[in-house]
Amino acid sequence: MTTRYRLSLSALALTGLALVSAVPAAAQDRSVATRLDKEGLKYEVDKDGDYKLLFDYSDEGRTQIVFVSGATQTVSGLTIREIFAPAARVEEDKVTGSKALVLLEDSSTNKVGSWEIRGNVLYFVIKVPESLTSTELGALAKIAAESADNKEIELTGGGDEL
Repeated sequence: MTTRYRLSLSALALTGLALVSAVPAAAQDRSVATRLDKEGLKYEVDKDGDYKLLFDYSDEGRTQIVFVSGATQTVSGLTIREIFAPAARVEEDKVTGSKALVLLEDSSTNKVGSWEIRGNVLYFVIKVPESLTSTELGALAKIAAESADNKEIELTGGGDEL
């Protein structure tokens, strides 16, 4: 067998492996869409592949963005997906020192979810097994929205940017 032929077979095998590996990821992503559709939750997929939902609190004149991660992570054999909602901008809303300690205390009393800072944004994050049902996904997305929106009101004095 020539070297060129062996390299071609190797490249073909790697391409096939990449395609086969990509299929389950796409199927998982579609499963999020299916669950959101079943709950009647409208969404769009952002450039990162995350599902972006907008909760409308029209009686209060407010909205809240919630994301369901398009990707999963595996930890000790468990497949985990994140539901996360922005609540404040760390610098602009002065989330430092004593406010950060209050957020840690708040996280300790939450039944689900905790506060995390990613870059310059404070998020309410719920990490869940990928196997959750559509009803569970819908309920947890609503919890994330309410938690983040309430904290945004508290930290910004009523702002509604996120």
